[in-house]
Amino acid sequence: MRVAAFIERDGLLNKVQVEHDCVITPTRLEDFKLAPGAEGLIGKLREAGYVVIATTNQPGLSTGDLSRRELDVMHDILLKKLNLDDIMVCPHDEADCCPCRKPRPGLLIEAGFKWHVDLDRSVAISDKWQDAEAARIAGCTSILIQSPWNGPVHHDFKVSSFQDAVTKAVALLDASGILVR
Repeated sequence: MRVAAFIERDGLLNKVQVEHDCVITPTRLEDFKLAPGAEGLIGKLREAGYVVIATTNQPGLSTGDLSRRELDVMHDILLKKLNLDDIMVCPHDEADCCPCRKPRPGLLIEAGFKWHVDLDRSVAISDKWQDAEAARIAGCTSILIQSPWNGPVHHDFKVSSFQDAVTKAVALLDASGILVR
C-alpha cells in the first residue's frame, strides 16, 4: 500500500484572508492565489514517495456562497500548478453533520480507499485543529503548524512553518517508505 500526505488547502496551498481571527477562504476565482513556495514543498513530498492529496471543507458550496464552477477552476489550478494527486472536498456546512467534514475523518478514509493508502503510515499537515483531529481518528500522524487555529487537540508533532512540516514528514519515512514514529 502507498503512503499519503494530506495537506489542508486553505492557508497552506492557497492564500486566505483573516478577519477577526477567522480564516476567509476565496469564493471567487479573482481572489484565488497560490501560496508562495507551495509548489516546491509539494515536490519534496512527492520525491519522498508520498501521494499528495489536498483536503478541504468548502461549506460555501452548500450555502450558495461558492459556485461549483469557480471551485472546480480553482482546483484545476492547484492540481496543475502544484502537481497534486487529488483534492478531496467536503461541500457541507457544519449543520449537515456529514462524516466527511473535518474534524470527522471521512475525507481521509475516502482517499485511503481511492488511492490504496495505508492511513497508519500517512501524515496530515495543517495549521488547523480540525485536520489534526481528523488525522487522529483516521490513524494518521498529524503535523500541526503553529497558528491561532491550532486549538487544544491532540497532535503528533507541532512545527513553526509549512517548510518545517514537509521536512518532518520526509524525515518520518525511512528508506523503504515506512513511516517511523
